[in-house]
Amino acid sequence: MIVAALFYAQLSLANDTARVDGHPKWILQGNIYEVNVRQYTPEGTFKAFSKHLDRLKKMGVQTLWFMPVNPISKIDRKGSLGSYYAVADYTAINPEFGTMSDWKALVKKAHEKGFKVIIDWVPNHTGADHYWLTKHPDFYVKDKDGKAMMAADWADTRKLNYANPELRDTMIAQLKFWIKKTGIDGFRCDVAGDVPDDFWKRAISELKSEKNIFMLAEGDKPQLNADGFDATYTWNDFSLFKKIAKGTSKASAFDSALNRTDQQFPANALRMFFTSNHDENSWEKADYETTPGAVHAPFAVMTQTIKRSVPLIYSGQEEPFLRAIRFFDRDTITFKTYQREQFYTTLLHLRKTNPALASNASFKKVVVGNEDAIYAYVRQSGNNKVLVILNWSDKEQTIKITDSALQGKVKNVFAHSNETLTSKGWNIEPWGYVIYTY
Repeated sequence: MIVAALFYAQLSLANDTARVDGHPKWILQGNIYEVNVRQYTPEGTFKAFSKHLDRLKKMGVQTLWFMPVNPISKIDRKGSLGSYYAVADYTAINPEFGTMSDWKALVKKAHEKGFKVIIDWVPNHTGADHYWLTKHPDFYVKDKDGKAMMAADWADTRKLNYANPELRDTMIAQLKFWIKKTGIDGFRCDVAGDVPDDFWKRAISELKSEKNIFMLAEGDKPQLNADGFDATYTWNDFSLFKKIAKGTSKASAFDSALNRTDQQFPANALRMFFTSNHDENSWEKADYETTPGAVHAPFAVMTQTIKRSVPLIYSGQEEPFLRAIRFFDRDTITFKTYQREQFYTTLLHLRKTNPALASNASFKKVVVGNEDAIYAYVRQSGNNKVLVILNWSDKEQTIKITDSALQGKVKNVFAHSNETLTSKGWNIEPWGYVIYTY
C-alpha cells in the first residue's frame, strides 16, 4: 500500500510539472470555474466557500479562479463594498473574506481535493488609496497637474507607470509572493492587453521558473499568447455566439472566429471559451438574456468541446442564477435547485476522461445538415473520437450522417445509450445538441 501511494504521488507530481506545447499538461483537459467569493455565500468568506468544494469536485471542476482576493481601496469607492479591481495592497487579503491564514487553508484544502487554484491579478492600475501612491508616487502615470491619473474611465483606480523599472521589479516580486507563500497555480490577469508586452515576456518567464503555472490573459489579441500567456479570452467568438443566438448570424459564421484564431494566433495558443463571466453577467446580461433558457445549452457544449478551448463556468451558472449579480454591493447567489449541475457534470467529466477533447486534439468540421443552423465537428486523439452536433437555431433540423467514417457503433453521451449511426436521417430539436463517442 505504501509503495502504491508513493507511485501515485510521484505520478501526480510528474503531471504537475509536465508541459505540452509550452503549457501545463494539467490544463489541456481541464476547465476553469470563476469564484465570486463575496456573492457565493451569505457570509461571503473563504471558509464559507470551502463548504462547496466537495460539490464542485463532484461536478468535475478542476481549476478555481478566484476574483481578486486583495483589500479594496476606500477612496472613490464604488457602492458599499467597492470594486474587486481597485486593489489597495497586492500582498494582503481582503478582510471581508477572512485572513491570510484562511486563504492558505483554503488553497491547501483545494489542493488536497485535486483542484488547481489561480487568482485574479490587477496589474494595469491600483485603487485610489494604494500605499504606493504615497510611498512610490513615481509608480503612477501623472495627469497634466502632476496627479496620479485614473485608468480609463474607472474613477476608483489609478494607472500604473510601466516606464519605471522599479515598478516592474516590484510587480514581479509581488506576483511571486503568492506562488511562494500561498502555493497558487497561476493567475488571471485583468486588462492584460494594456500592460506592455515586454513586461509580460519577462514576468511570465520568471513566474514559470518558480512553478508550472497557468497564465490567463483578459484580452483577445494574439500578442498576449506570444508573450507567454497560456490562454486568452474569446471575446470575438462570444460576440458571434450572441448574434447566432439572436438569429442575426448563421451558424456557419462561426467558421470565421475559428479561422481568425488559426491564422492570427500562435499555433500553440489556448483560448478561454465562455457563455458568461463576471463582466458579461453584471453588465451584459449573460447568459440569462444573451442565451436564455434552452438556447444556452448548445453554446455551453461548444465551449467544452471545441478545439484549443479551456472552458469557463461562472459562479451560479450551474443553478442557473438568472439575473445580474451586483458588482459593488453584497448580493448573494441563491443555490437551490442546481438544474444545470448534471449537464455540466457530464461535460466536465467527458472532457477530463476523453483525450479527444483535449485542447490540442485534432478538429474537423463536418456537414450533417443545414449549415445555416447546424454546427458539427469531430475531435480526435489517437483512437479516441468524438462527434459533436449542435442546432444553433429555433427550428427543428434534419441530421444525416453521410460520412461512412462517422457511421457505426457509438455512445450517445447525454442519453447514456449505445447507438448505431447510419445514413438514415433523424431530427434534432430547436437548440438541441448531441455528443457521440466512438
